[in-house]
Amino acid sequence: MAHHRTTTDVLVVGAGPVGLSAAAELRRHGVHCRVVDRLPARLPYAKAVGIQPRTLELWDRMGLVRAVLEAAVPIRGQLVYTDGEERARIELEMPPEVPYGFAALPQYETERLLEEYLAGLGTVVERGTELVSFDRDRDGVTARLRTASGADEELRVPYLIGCDGAHSVVRKGLGLSFEGGAFPEEYMLGDVEADWNLPHGYGVRSGRRSADGSADDVLVCIPLPGAGRYRMSMRVPPELSAGRGTAPDGVAHGVQDGRAPGLSDLQAVVDRLAPRPARLSRLRWASVFRISHRIVDRYGEGRVFVAGDAAHIHPPTGAQGMNTGVQDACNLAWKLALVVRGEAGPELLATYDAERRPVGEEVLGRTVRHAVHGIEADPDDRRTLLLREGQLLVGYRGGPLAGAPYGPAGAPQPGDRAPDCAGLTTPVATFPLRLLDVLRGRAGHVVLLYGSDAAELSGAAEAARAAGGPPAVVVLPAGADRSSLASLSVPVYRDAAGEFARLYLPDGATGLVVRPDGQLGARFPLGGAAAALSAYLRALSVRPRPSGNGSGAPAGPGGPPRP
Repeated sequence: MAHHRTTTDVLVVGAGPVGLSAAAELRRHGVHCRVVDRLPARLPYAKAVGIQPRTLELWDRMGLVRAVLEAAVPIRGQLVYTDGEERARIELEMPPEVPYGFAALPQYETERLLEEYLAGLGTVVERGTELVSFDRDRDGVTARLRTASGADEELRVPYLIGCDGAHSVVRKGLGLSFEGGAFPEEYMLGDVEADWNLPHGYGVRSGRRSADGSADDVLVCIPLPGAGRYRMSMRVPPELSAGRGTAPDGVAHGVQDGRAPGLSDLQAVVDRLAPRPARLSRLRWASVFRISHRIVDRYGEGRVFVAGDAAHIHPPTGAQGMNTGVQDACNLAWKLALVVRGEAGPELLATYDAERRPVGEEVLGRTVRHAVHGIEADPDDRRTLLLREGQLLVGYRGGPLAGAPYGPAGAPQPGDRAPDCAGLTTPVATFPLRLLDVLRGRAGHVVLLYGSDAAELSGAAEAARAAGGPPAVVVLPAGADRSSLASLSVPVYRDAAGEFARLYLPDGATGLVVRPDGQLGARFPLGGAAAALSAYLRALSVRPRPSGNGSGAPAGPGGPPRP
């Protein structure tokens, strides 16, 4: 039996979409990590398939989104049938300023693209390697791994992230509670093709209602890449449900052991519930699964954290689970990077739980309601419903990192998502850019300075440098004279279409801090830039350092690591 003792900055346990996103963000911020997964290969199952607009924005900033867009298919809406009659046609049409719509991609394809991206940053997933146990102390974590060869390895790391799913070893090792419950029903999942003539790109929810209005029988179909291909879910017939017990850890969630459904099992439900006759074919994969709804009492302790299904599990309604986990990963990764590089104090890591656990609680409650009553019963107006389902309303106002509000009513404030906008121009490019184009590849914070006075902009840019080094980008009003800003040593874009002004509602000359996860950290008048930036960086516990990359950490693809 071999024993090894090596070190890296962070150990990520679990190579699903959440663990891979966490590792990719850590590497992009110049932090070394190892990623281990107990499975010898990616599972060829279309489990989590929905990709939300907010996730695509995060992957855009990483530089991954093009590969995803080329592989995914759009989800244009949902057709809702009850007792054989069409009850609703939900169009998933986002406001024009939102750059991405809803998409679908089998989970194994999402994992492949993330894994390839991560390999390009120098980190390869260690397959067949299992976390057996770990101990933690004030200075780090000692993890015990069992490798694919059967050898035992002892690894000493400063930090550990558990992205290891509903039956998380990391969560159990931390002793976190995982309160909630489970739906009594079992469901079938199938990756299959249907020859019906329903509109392309629309999901289907067709069911029957019991006397109390709850769902009695239901068929849910999500389009996948390929002609007529869907991931279908439906109730399990009694002959497939018999003899199934509770998981050893008491968490009955996910794919269950036992006989998998066949094509005839799925066809029987489609014959009973489909809004139009359809013949199923080409069954790629099928399983029986259970649904629980649970959340931990805290998202981490000391140097160990949980994210994704290790922290919260809930119904798949609205494809919220994987996407919420990816946002967990991105929120934690940039904070952990600052601390690992010695540019922030460890107290910053407490904001991960403070910001993300309320989001997990809201998602859990909403997905349970939608699973029981259907998304069409949601009382919110259509625009709010779509933005929330697209995870574009996730925010941290009033949280520990949200600076003081500033500006008119309705303006994006600290803690909110930083809206994307189109119509930004430069003298060289012959086409307009989006704000996402400006932010893409920048791993750290970015300070946006809106105004036209050269002296005021120069002073604010210098305040940003003096406060700790976040790069500044100037956005000029549409009619401003660019020639007077020739001496500025920062990038300058013109708000030619006026969309930045329309969406951000600047109150005169205004500055904004965009966090690495695309949320606003601060908003301030340019004349008060120095004080506002210092206050925000104090909230991060950022420690002053010399200009340039003085951390000793390797630079990520977006340039030297920055706060």
